[in-house]
Amino acid sequence: MILARVDGVIVSSVCHPSMAGCRTVICQPIDEAGRPEGPPILALDPLSAGQHQHVLISTDGSKTREYVQDPRSPLRNLILALVDEPARETA
Repeated sequence: MILARVDGVIVSSVCHPSMAGCRTVICQPIDEAGRPEGPPILALDPLSAGQHQHVLISTDGSKTREYVQDPRSPLRNLILALVDEPARETA
């Protein structure tokens, strides 16, 4: 699992049939402090995460292919959860 921040949405007029009707987003992996960690990745987003929202991503390609019901799908990453951010104390 990867902790990441949603940075954008992918829009495509031509795609693999398993991706039709699916929302795909660009996610920046982050560390516990929210600092970028590695290159951005693409992930299937069945939860409609918002811009800059923190998410947990599964990198288990077989589960993602199972989700789209296509064993030949090129999809690998799937957003599994939206991460609640703790309330910040005010002075």
